[in-house]
Amino acid sequence: MEINPNFSANAKNDFLLVIKAKDGDQKAYAELMQRYKDSIYFMALKMVNNKDDAMDLTVDTFGKAFENIENYKPNFAFSTWLFRIATNNCIDFIRKKRLKIVSIQALSEEESNDKQFEIISDTLNPEQNAIKKQENEKLKNIVEQLPQRYRIMVTLRYYDEQSYEEIAQQLDLPVGTVKAQLFRAKDLMSKIINQDKKNFRGDF
Repeated sequence: MEINPNFSANAKNDFLLVIKAKDGDQKAYAELMQRYKDSIYFMALKMVNNKDDAMDLTVDTFGKAFENIENYKPNFAFSTWLFRIATNNCIDFIRKKRLKIVSIQALSEEESNDKQFEIISDTLNPEQNAIKKQENEKLKNIVEQLPQRYRIMVTLRYYDEQSYEEIAQQLDLPVGTVKAQLFRAKDLMSKIINQDKKNFRGDF
């Protein structure tokens, strides 16, 4: 395989690791996983809204990718191929989960001689919308308390959904620095949340 001349520097590095992985280099597999496991996890978490499921889907994504790595073609970046696998994984998971819920619901109502069952809606009811809006406002307030450099990082990563590489290019920083600062930002957010809880308890 020849490297795609249109690849970015990161995509070229990934391509070289893929070549090594195809030759059985375990370190190459580990590095590819290290590069993308957080991105895949947070993408899955956003889609399935459950930490345990997101972690399982992340592991499954890399399992499928590495099992089928011989099928990867350098027509596009490895990251694009990997995220496509992750997205399809999540969609399949959501579809199966919905079918399972509908099946259980139908069976339950059939036993009570009621042949009609409520179709699961993708939309939130007014009460759920209000709760979701309130949670988003709380999160926004927490983010606004962060120092500017961390606030920018969080906004780019979790609101604009940019990859570590995209953030690194935009801010002219090494990818490792981006990851480290995002980790620090999450740590600060956790401390803000805990402090707010203490202040809340202190009001009573």
